[in-house]
Amino acid sequence: MFQYYCLNPIAQVGLDKFGEGYEKTDDVNAAEGILVRSADMHSMEFSDKLLAVVRAGAGVNNIPLEECAKKGIVVFNTPGANANAVKELVISGMLLACRDITGGIDWVKTQSENPDVAKAAEKEKKKFAGTEIMGKKLGIIGLGAIGVKVANAAKHLGMEVYGYDPYLSVDAAWSLSRDVKHVLNVEDIYKECDFITIHVPALDSTKGMINKDTIDMMKDGVVILNFARDVLCKEEDVLAGIASGKIRKYVTDFPNTITTGKEGCIVTPHIGASTEESEDNCAVMGVKEMVNYLENGNIKNSVNYPALDMGVCEKAGRVAVFHKNIANMITKLTGCFGDVDINISDMLSKSRGDFAVSMFDIEEPATEAVINKIAAVNGVFRVRVVK
Repeated sequence: MFQYYCLNPIAQVGLDKFGEGYEKTDDVNAAEGILVRSADMHSMEFSDKLLAVVRAGAGVNNIPLEECAKKGIVVFNTPGANANAVKELVISGMLLACRDITGGIDWVKTQSENPDVAKAAEKEKKKFAGTEIMGKKLGIIGLGAIGVKVANAAKHLGMEVYGYDPYLSVDAAWSLSRDVKHVLNVEDIYKECDFITIHVPALDSTKGMINKDTIDMMKDGVVILNFARDVLCKEEDVLAGIASGKIRKYVTDFPNTITTGKEGCIVTPHIGASTEESEDNCAVMGVKEMVNYLENGNIKNSVNYPALDMGVCEKAGRVAVFHKNIANMITKLTGCFGDVDINISDMLSKSRGDFAVSMFDIEEPATEAVINKIAAVNGVFRVRVVK
């Protein structure tokens, strides 16, 4: 029996996927698995029982990834599960930036007592005139699950779409419309596009990528959309661009004191993934990832350990070892089994940065002696008997 704990409300349609052999617990220290959305885990102390953390969403800045890795706790996220929700909000953002829809709505509200509101509207509507997105150039930086969906939707709306992603995956390439122009230099997007939308993770290499220098390259009247992370833009530089007329609108899903209420900024309250469908999708994907890991040791969509899949174990035993990514580890680990005459029928070892995981299918159940022997190897964080 596995126990799981929810740090935030998780959609029931996902929790139903646990089925028999799983039990929800009110004691976080009793859980082998934790499901989380936005709760901050950085100050938590993790029990020795904890094996996995699943973030029902994409961003994982609320989870101490390296600390978890050093304890052999695998952290998962659910990439793509909320992609359609974010895509729709990006399209909405473009329309809000082009047409003064919110300004028009606000004006109508002021006319609630005016019996001639219809006539007044005919006189005032020219103040809220805008432009269309059809025929305009959209530049997408990052062609992951969200970027691809935005690109394809924009093509159907008649936009000319440019996409930049030096790490474009095979799956993304297959999903991307052939009419999207894949550019090899991000500066082409800065220089050519009427709209620029960012869909990349917040890394040292991407933080502040929209700044004075890149803004200076852009066309006058450009619209910038940021539904990824606020740190990707130096927002003081964005405000300067708005003041100078270089930037027509800045649309972001991340409220803060820099942009909230500022002229030229359209700020939504971090609702990119806030749809019933998105929350259901994230919950279902996250539970499936946790079940596959707890039952089989397989790792898919981890953010602190490499992907690893050995299917369902048909041998007498399966052991997963989490360790430093250093030389000679495999020799030492296999030697531990050989020293006690346990035959390895299959194995797989993968690394990701400083961390690695090795999994062994063995011909007989692992003994306490061999587990202790492996755990004593220098560089081993955790030994888990999967079966």
